[in-house]
Amino acid sequence: MIVPPPVPLADGITLRIAAADDAEALADAFTRNLEHLRPTSPPRDESFFTADGQAARLRDQLEQWESGRRVPWVLADGERILGTVALSNIVLGPWRNAHLEYWIDAGHIGRGLATRAVRSVCRTADERLGLHRIEASTLVENVPSQRVLLGCGFTRIGMAPDYLHIAGAWRDHLLFQRVLNDRPVP
Repeated sequence: MIVPPPVPLADGITLRIAAADDAEALADAFTRNLEHLRPTSPPRDESFFTADGQAARLRDQLEQWESGRRVPWVLADGERILGTVALSNIVLGPWRNAHLEYWIDAGHIGRGLATRAVRSVCRTADERLGLHRIEASTLVENVPSQRVLLGCGFTRIGMAPDYLHIAGAWRDHLLFQRVLNDRPVP
């Protein structure tokens, strides 16, 4: 898989590919943001919030990255993680599509980090990965995330009832897409 270079986002915060040694910092970030992420996250067991749990998760994500199915980024401020962004379920061939996932640390909301990170990921998806389209979904009530997507050139394409099991229930989601280019399939 192509390694995108780190991208400076703001005030020493960098968007870079996740590394195996990020496990402890990710455990700290998820623990610190437990209440912030709870309304938009699937149920997670206690091991998710440990360095060992994050190490296992990172191993899986990095294996997916090596096989071309995922690109996992972190927003890093030195050793501290302030969020993650990923392209998952990457499919090439005639579809050339991926799904976008992201979250930002509660203490850094409203600073434009999500918007800058999503724009950077879209550029990488187009210019380095050769994707045609990115899809994203948000809970119906997650207006801030919808603003990020719309501000990054995504368009709303529909609503999916009972789309994901989030915060203990099957929840409706709005679906968005961004068509990156109209190049023919290589």
